[in-house]
Amino acid sequence: MPAPRIALDAFGGDACPEPEVEAAVAAARAGYQLLLVGDEARLGPLLERAAGGAVPDGIEVVHAPDVIAMDDTPARAVRQKPEASMPRAFDLVLEGRAEAVVSAGNSGAMLACGLFKFRRIRGVDRPAICTRLPMRGGYFQLLDAGANVECRPVNLVQFAVLGAVYQAIQLGRERPRLAVLANGTEEGKGTDLTRAAHQCLREHPSPNFEYRGYIEGNMFRGDVDVVVTDGFTGNIALKVAEAAGAFIGDEIKALARGRARLALGGMLLRPAFQHVRELVHPDYYGGAPLLGVRHLAIICHGSSGARTLTTAIAQAARLVEQELTPKLTRAIEEHGALTDAAKGTEAAAGAVAKENAS
Repeated sequence: MPAPRIALDAFGGDACPEPEVEAAVAAARAGYQLLLVGDEARLGPLLERAAGGAVPDGIEVVHAPDVIAMDDTPARAVRQKPEASMPRAFDLVLEGRAEAVVSAGNSGAMLACGLFKFRRIRGVDRPAICTRLPMRGGYFQLLDAGANVECRPVNLVQFAVLGAVYQAIQLGRERPRLAVLANGTEEGKGTDLTRAAHQCLREHPSPNFEYRGYIEGNMFRGDVDVVVTDGFTGNIALKVAEAAGAFIGDEIKALARGRARLALGGMLLRPAFQHVRELVHPDYYGGAPLLGVRHLAIICHGSSGARTLTTAIAQAARLVEQELTPKLTRAIEEHGALTDAAKGTEAAAGAVAKENAS
């Protein structure tokens, strides 16, 4: 079976296209098949320079003269710039020339491309961005990490199904442990949204995951494998975790520089620090998949370097081979009762609100 071909948006990241070109060369040399999408006149010389001569087999440049910038309005840009590198990369998948998209571009535009071009898996109300965070003994998946600011209970229960399937593939575990993010673990905690989702997940056990109830902000202890929340809360949780990690790392480095004993201790603990770095750094795990659309799209941070993008290419190829999207599709079909229960909860809540308002 031939290796999956990945469409790489060459003009997505903050420092594009150099990191994307370097990633394409590195990935091609590792045996991956790439469609490098962007301005051909700019990419040709950069490819030759990055390759040190002849461009390796496995890279094909697909011309796309336009670019979606980070400050563009996502949905409008996707509609008004059909020849931009990002939407063109999505089109290549629809045309059957690639099996997945990788981009470090505007995440809102990635979501728009996923919705308008790939479209949702049948039965999925909204897709979610699924991101990896470290915990004791490994890592967990957090979703939604920013695709949906406002959510309904049906969205959270579907995020649970999507996230559990993805994490099961990552861990090789049949039933990942799953929880809903809240401000406490007691039954009465949370919001109307989290309480409704909690009720549905508790009352409808799934063969795909073990539901553990609520989890607080101490998600990093290693108690669960998947944490579900709305995109607003999830994005804040992700950015706070990233900022806290960077702060702690900077403080340790500053202290070590000023004290010989701490510097020596730091050298002894270097393997442990390296292990933690591998848990949190995208160089080692790639990007965040957009779960719930009909084809695979991997969203990388705008500041991603060549190594992160190379890892994301490998990640995308692996997920295609592991049949992530077909598995997600089957799981959503098999959880129709859970979806119906969530929608029934919403309908009941709406009726109560209408009665109270009259």
